[in-house]
Amino acid sequence: MLKVVDGGGEPVLEAQPPRVDPLADLARRAAGGDAVAMRQLLRAVGASLLSAVRAIAGREASDVEDIIQETLVAFVQALPAFRGESSVVHYASRIAVRTAVAARKRRMARQNRTEALVNGEPAHEQLAQSPGEEAWTARRRELLRALLDDLPEVQAETFALRVALGYSMQEVADATEAPVNTVRSRLRLAKEALRKRIERDPAFSELLGGDT
Repeated sequence: MLKVVDGGGEPVLEAQPPRVDPLADLARRAAGGDAVAMRQLLRAVGASLLSAVRAIAGREASDVEDIIQETLVAFVQALPAFRGESSVVHYASRIAVRTAVAARKRRMARQNRTEALVNGEPAHEQLAQSPGEEAWTARRRELLRALLDDLPEVQAETFALRVALGYSMQEVADATEAPVNTVRSRLRLAKEALRKRIERDPAFSELLGGDT
């Protein structure tokens, strides 16, 4: 990044130092086979991975621990491909979101098949329901998780990073290694697909507010 400074009459461009990721060196050593660095790295990103998984799967989901383990394995396997275009934490969070979305979809498919067998009816999508006394924040999370089940993976991943984890547009772009305009396009497509759900549950409109 460059900034303009006063050079005594003529503007002078001064280079700004690049952003420094405190985990970048640790990630490089871990990717290179340093077992100690890998253990330190996993501890450093553990809280972020857990938050991301819980945001998508649900804090009380019975398979949270399994998803965390799956996420850690996926992160370790993906680490050699990390090019430093985002922070290590954002890279790890993206993997956690992708893993949790896939796990949730598998869980919902199993539940639908089980319900179909019990009820003798064709499997169909079930909207998440929250107790009448539950806080709106909990309801919002359930709505978000239900919505993610309908979206293609790349849109679900982008939508989850932006809405569930609250990443900025630039942070989502960095984490997904995509231009900001591509992120905007994915969010727009996700919202267009999700608007159809409003007809069945007007509460979903709260998730579709302007943030692009």
